[in-house]
Amino acid sequence: MSGVMPDSSFSLDFKEDGGRKRKPESPGDKSVESENTTLTPASNQTYFADERIHIPVVESTKFSFRKLWAFTGPGFLMSIAYLDPGNIESDLQSGTVAKYKLLWLLMWATILGLSMQRLAARLGVVTGLHLAEMCYRQYRKVPRLILWIMVEVAIIGSDMQEVIGTAIAIYLLSNKAVPLWGGVLITVIDTFTFLLLDKYGLRKLELLFGFLITVMALTFGYEYVVVAPEQGEVVKGLFVPWCSQCTSSAVLQAIGIVGATMMPHNFYLHSALVKSRAVDRSKKEDIKEANFYFFIEAGIALFVSFIINVFVVSVFAHGLYNKTNRDVLEVCTASHSMHHNVFPNNTELVDADIYKGGVFLGCSFGVAAMYIWAVGILAAGQSSTMTGTYAGQFAMEGFLNLQWSRWKRVLLTRTIAIVPTFCVAFFTRIEDLSGMNDILNAVMSLQLPFATLPTIAFTSNEYIMGDFKNGLFTKILAILLSTVVIGINIYFVVHSIVNDIPSHWAIYLAICIFAIFYISFCLYLIIHMAISMGATQLANNRIISKYIGGPVSQNFGLNNGVNNSRENLVGDVDDGTQ
Repeated sequence: MSGVMPDSSFSLDFKEDGGRKRKPESPGDKSVESENTTLTPASNQTYFADERIHIPVVESTKFSFRKLWAFTGPGFLMSIAYLDPGNIESDLQSGTVAKYKLLWLLMWATILGLSMQRLAARLGVVTGLHLAEMCYRQYRKVPRLILWIMVEVAIIGSDMQEVIGTAIAIYLLSNKAVPLWGGVLITVIDTFTFLLLDKYGLRKLELLFGFLITVMALTFGYEYVVVAPEQGEVVKGLFVPWCSQCTSSAVLQAIGIVGATMMPHNFYLHSALVKSRAVDRSKKEDIKEANFYFFIEAGIALFVSFIINVFVVSVFAHGLYNKTNRDVLEVCTASHSMHHNVFPNNTELVDADIYKGGVFLGCSFGVAAMYIWAVGILAAGQSSTMTGTYAGQFAMEGFLNLQWSRWKRVLLTRTIAIVPTFCVAFFTRIEDLSGMNDILNAVMSLQLPFATLPTIAFTSNEYIMGDFKNGLFTKILAILLSTVVIGINIYFVVHSIVNDIPSHWAIYLAICIFAIFYISFCLYLIIHMAISMGATQLANNRIISKYIGGPVSQNFGLNNGVNNSRENLVGDVDDGTQ
């Protein structure tokens, strides 16, 4: 049997449970004490705490739209990360810098994202635990806490983009009456209000997110119709891999598109959302069926998000490509726009962002186009802020196994994210936010290994996934895709550091120290992943076994809050001191 070899003091006698290999309980097992691995009780868990969606029983074994509808929801919430203000800004910059030449890359990057999100969803379906909960059981205390901090950094970075994007939308809709910091405060209040909707039922909450995605499709679709880009060029950009005469800015934008396809917190979010469906994990066929329908639903959701992204890229490819600040300023002056001073009177190419993009649409196609654009950005920011809040709660309850009530976790996670966002909005001019967006993208790019490596490790582990573990092709594909994307992101970060960081020995020293720590921790996760994939030679190494080891806990079922502690451990014991 492949997988991680357990410690010699533990039995290899496993029984089948829905395709997963589990160690039978042994009443006489007198294991020494270790840190408690009891899961948070269901009553305190996020999002699906009070209800789960039951899957209808259908007599036919053929594809069922009734079942697909029952599974519909988690994938669309996951897809919102592809439509947050940061991604929308990346889209419009792509069109402004490279016209339609990067549309094909956007399409394949979305397919790449789907292939990786599939693994996260399968983890939640098969085990009944989301990614953060699995990290709590599979990593030792210190690396687990480091991992949690890194994930929180990614969530804060993403949340800053989303909240500030929403604040910019409110700034446009109010004709500058509401300052950015005021928009941030409104966003916080709105988020808490909307999150109360889960008290009225899970389906109503999912319906709200579906409504917000529909608003984005209609508003950005309206801009697409009004601007009327060349349809032939759009189709060519989608299906012909080309980027002839691309500038260095276009190449860097291409790197940004690929890097934006996999958001670190989205893996934790998606693996948790699929737990909202009542899947009988004791039946292999039910697990297989859930994996199938969740994949179909995620594919549909990402297709919708892809179409919306194409709308945005095409609108600004037609409108702002090769346009100078003076060109747009003259148009805005002629239309008497109150926002015209955002474009300086020079011949430099427009450095677009979601604020300037909205102003340009209002100047060129009427004030209605600006307001409709702002409504779309508002929907994107509000929806992604709410899903980001859920991701923060999942991470906190999983990594720390908090027994807090939900409102306390919401308050803490929002406070952690909102305080730096408010400071940025209060002390920064709106014209300078585009540069900050690049910094946040670089920060989030660095966190990507801390989502992809655990996901690949756990879904490739036979002890965790049983018959549903990754096959050889999936392992190779996932590792290659992750390596490429992580490599691209690191290049993007290095490029940002070289160009934007002041030259000072203290700064470079700090960067070197962080780089050593970063590479060392990534190496730790890679070794753990290799052990999870069955690298027995590594598992048997005395030093690696002592400080890294294989899986810590073996019992993965929720089963009404059963204590899944030392009686079901596999691999080296985590006593919380390592």
